[in-house]
Amino acid sequence: MQDKPFDSIPTRHSLLNRLKDWGDQASWQDFFDTYWRLIYNVAVKAGLTDAEAQDVVQETVIAVARKIAEFKADPAYGSFSAWLMRLTRWRIADQFRGRGKVGVQASACPSGEGTLKRGSNRRTRV
Repeated sequence: MQDKPFDSIPTRHSLLNRLKDWGDQASWQDFFDTYWRLIYNVAVKAGLTDAEAQDVVQETVIAVARKIAEFKADPAYGSFSAWLMRLTRWRIADQFRGRGKVGVQASACPSGEGTLKRGSNRRTRV
């Protein structure tokens, strides 16, 4: 299967206007069906795993839902495609930051040291 180039997905402004109604499930499904693969492929090409890329798709669609009312379909503000890719890149960066936090926590303590053990109502180091 060949990836759709970014420029080959035409922006349908009528769909973007319908997305401002969160209850319009058919329009949200249409949006998802149109853009999920693009978002996923950008995430995978950035070096994320399948699971991380799926998270990026989900988080990006949520971000679009939260911010679609702020989007202005005006060339002076930039294109929808550029706006969507900016949201996607931010979610990709979130995934990489999440990786760093897990790695830091795991490497901060030599093997076995710093393991937390539950006491009555507090945790104590072993």
